[in-house]
Amino acid sequence: MTHLLGLLGEAIRDTLIGVVPIAVILVTFQLLVLRRPVPQLGRVLGGVALVVVGMVLFLTGLGEALFPLGRTMADQLTDPTFVGGQGANAAPQWRDYYWVYIFGAAIGFATTIAEPALIAVSMKAQDVSAGTVHAWGLRVAVAVGVAVGIALGCLRIVTGTPLPWYIIAGYVVVVLQAFRAPRSIIALAFDTGGVTTSTVTVPLVAALGLGLASTIPGRNPLVDGFGLIAFASLFPMMTVMGYAQISHSRVLRRTRHLQREV
Repeated sequence: MTHLLGLLGEAIRDTLIGVVPIAVILVTFQLLVLRRPVPQLGRVLGGVALVVVGMVLFLTGLGEALFPLGRTMADQLTDPTFVGGQGANAAPQWRDYYWVYIFGAAIGFATTIAEPALIAVSMKAQDVSAGTVHAWGLRVAVAVGVAVGIALGCLRIVTGTPLPWYIIAGYVVVVLQAFRAPRSIIALAFDTGGVTTSTVTVPLVAALGLGLASTIPGRNPLVDGFGLIAFASLFPMMTVMGYAQISHSRVLRRTRHLQREV
């Protein structure tokens, strides 16, 4: 009980450090720059209180449940007796870590679907596009990109190949896609790469990367443990633009078909 209260105290402190400066800046600009009273002050204060309470409970839950679980899963999935199946002295190859790649893809997909920042962005995108961009379609496209990126990032950690090779190749693909994708989706695609690196995804993915680098022989947690977040930001750009390109091509085919019938 004492341990839990201590975690709650730390979460309250960290949340207030993050939320209070934002509220102060907004109120200062409202009163001193715009010279207008804060509209619906009671509702705003209630919303800030709900944000603080929600963040405190969320961060405490992450620290008590999901972080240890992610690290434990990484330890178990990379255990030589589980990976190689030939005893503790066996030397597994990169192909033997397929459960790690599956787990990385699954955790990447699940955390992205639950990401509050992505939910907010997808809802706004659906509103401003008058339904052209569907919130669930966008969320699934981003989640698939994160899943592929995390799986590939786990492969990079297992093999020990340099991170810049993947990042440079990935951004080359993104730039080429940007020339072919509909203009209305390019900015949104780049923004979705940023919203994936938020409250839910980053802690779990970082814990997974550090866990893998700590348990796989020959890997340095500082050198190899980080970098999964870069994959989680890069690949959603590809999948969102690919999703838009497929949808656009379907619309064009449907339009041409209707024109031929007429």
